[in-house]
Amino acid sequence: MNKFLFFLLTSLSFISAYAEEAEIDLDLGEEINQVCAGCHGEFGEGGKNGEYPRLAGLPAAYLSAQIKLFKEEKRKNMPMRPYANERELPDEDIPSVSAFLSQIKLTSQMPEFDETVTAYEKLLIAKKVFNIPKLEGDLELGEELYVDDCQLCHGEKGMGKEDSDTPALTGQYTQYMTKQIHQFANGERWHEYAEELFSEMEPEELQAIMAYLSIMDD
Repeated sequence: MNKFLFFLLTSLSFISAYAEEAEIDLDLGEEINQVCAGCHGEFGEGGKNGEYPRLAGLPAAYLSAQIKLFKEEKRKNMPMRPYANERELPDEDIPSVSAFLSQIKLTSQMPEFDETVTAYEKLLIAKKVFNIPKLEGDLELGEELYVDDCQLCHGEKGMGKEDSDTPALTGQYTQYMTKQIHQFANGERWHEYAEELFSEMEPEELQAIMAYLSIMDD
């Protein structure tokens, strides 16, 4: 490859990457999230014990992919139908709201405060504290199953992979994840190798994995 062609391709790649980055408007993402907050919470923390999943901190690529699946009705979800359509959420707005949600950081416990922190400031910090309740189950079995079947994609700590469509499992509602696994097993939602991973999973095995994940964010 001659030097001019290499320079041209490098420049085009840089321009393309810059253009994609320039499309992300976090202020717009925050504005769109005000609609999402009705179900998913002000800080993307989810609600109703997992009826609405946590979105905060999930990879932007994953969030964008799921929104597009909802829009195309390849992933069926009645509560999303009024919002995931071209009129309410055009394709060009998806990167902004996905990026906004992905950068929200929730903590699993309250920090220690000194006397300079006001009650109002403590309240704002408390809104971003999110911890999954411990679930009863065989933790040793859960860890074994997680390492064998989940760790390769979702990571050693269950935090998923940034800049990918692999979401975190740690810090997600166990009720929500259990429902998704049943949908994977029944073919209601797509997952690679779903039949091998989920179709023959015993209830006590699923409980064990969920129990293990429930202590991962402690």
